[in-house]
Amino acid sequence: MSMPVERPIHCLSFDVEEHFQVSAFWSDARRQEWDRYESRVERNTRLLAELLAKHGMKATFFILGWVAERHPELVKSLAAQGHEVASHGYGHELVTTQSPARFRQDVRVAKKILEDLTGNPVVGYRAPSFSITSETAWALSILVEEGYVYDSSIYDRFRRTESEKRLACGFEIATPAGKIWEVPPSTIEMLGLQIPVAGGGYFRLFPYAASKNFLRRLERQGAKLVMYLHPWEFDPEQPRMDGSWLSQFRHYLNLHKTEERLIALLEDFQFGAIAQVMRPLWLLEHEKRASEALECRS
Repeated sequence: MSMPVERPIHCLSFDVEEHFQVSAFWSDARRQEWDRYESRVERNTRLLAELLAKHGMKATFFILGWVAERHPELVKSLAAQGHEVASHGYGHELVTTQSPARFRQDVRVAKKILEDLTGNPVVGYRAPSFSITSETAWALSILVEEGYVYDSSIYDRFRRTESEKRLACGFEIATPAGKIWEVPPSTIEMLGLQIPVAGGGYFRLFPYAASKNFLRRLERQGAKLVMYLHPWEFDPEQPRMDGSWLSQFRHYLNLHKTEERLIALLEDFQFGAIAQVMRPLWLLEHEKRASEALECRS
């Protein structure tokens, strides 16, 4: 009698932000109007938590500090359900538009808000629109100094394939302040380029059969998938924002199909929170540093 094959556990994450906060529709004037727009993030995020509960899976929720301040019970509920609460910064400003001092304040404030709500160390960070790049690599040192253990912001979309293969879901980066784990969203090598298949607009653009095929290919190669989505992607009735035709196309494409595709994804693959999947790889002193930072503020 053959033993059942245990399915590998991959990483699933959600960037928790309002539909009107996305970078594609950003303007300084619109930023001043955020509190006047209809909030839909709590309803959409609770829908995701319900879907995960039905499938017995956990995920990482990268939550904006701005959202957490206005929906504290949502943050507490996610933590109580066993999901990982991580930081998406405070105000959804691109790292490329911030000074180091402003970035430090942004990630410090967001971390404190989330930790005060959950009582748990926040060890993960994801930059808005994956805006930690070679030009903003200084941000990684600041994350180490502020007590973060891993970053999930470096998304090498459409870049040429390196000779070094990184099929595991994370790798360490040395910074002047110490080491930090990087957990990039998944890409697949095609025609010498890294093609994004990890979620978001790409998950809505490709037919699900194609996405599943790409992900299975990565899985067979021994990769840990790192998927990401947004609560607003499950809300086809959201108010429409003014913007360029490209921004509108990317944002509103196939919103009515995202829920059914996520359900199929949860049935075809096994997922957990990033911290859950990555923990065996982390150095113990990294987690110890995050806990000590929380204790010092208590």
